[in-house]
Amino acid sequence: MQNREHIALFIDSDNISHRALEGIINELTKYGVVNIRQAYGNWTKDNLKNWEEKLLEFAIKPIQQFDYSKNKNATDILMTIDAMDMLHTKQIDAFAFATSDSDFTPVVMRVQQEGIKVYGFGEKKTPKAFMAACSQFIFTENIMENSTTPNIDTINQTKKQSKDLKSDKWLLNILKNAQSQTMDEFGWSNLADMGTYISNNSSFSPINYGYKKLSGLLKAIDIFDIYMDEQSKQMSVRDKNYKA
Repeated sequence: MQNREHIALFIDSDNISHRALEGIINELTKYGVVNIRQAYGNWTKDNLKNWEEKLLEFAIKPIQQFDYSKNKNATDILMTIDAMDMLHTKQIDAFAFATSDSDFTPVVMRVQQEGIKVYGFGEKKTPKAFMAACSQFIFTENIMENSTTPNIDTINQTKKQSKDLKSDKWLLNILKNAQSQTMDEFGWSNLADMGTYISNNSSFSPINYGYKKLSGLLKAIDIFDIYMDEQSKQMSVRDKNYKA
């Protein structure tokens, strides 16, 4: 537990749904402890009235920011200032930004320059520039609670099948490149090594395709031979078209 990351979570309440909070918190706790949890917005507005219960439930600190101008979002500016302050004053191992606003792209890039991971969460409408800037990005629609299955383990996720996965050129490029860059002399790649390579080179997350783990997605896409070592419980992957 001593090596678990200390994570600071910044939530843009104007550009994220309160129904995504449980999924966001649960996802981040896989990687560490979310020590700092702050949600920004003008809490006097009616459109944020549903947030109060969730803020209390997940111990999230509301940061009030009045709208000084109709054409300027003061919330974004304050959130950026606080993130930059914490970057230099707090011992934080990773940042997390929950927003669908591309205006935070420079902030994410600045944090990354310090060698600090950035987890991003946003709706599927989120601009690609912001998604690409993050160490990992997850669509909130895939971790959204609903009225019948509020638990993260039973969240309504539509798993993409082999045909749809194979038609995603971006996904194919990421997986094939990771496999080829980590394979041994016999063409086999360790699953963990592939995962590390992917996380170091893209914002990919299997959750965006309906799979909790990379292993599940690799099995579903069906372009690799898969071997499981029963003794070590380690999975190895090799391109089905591999030729020695």
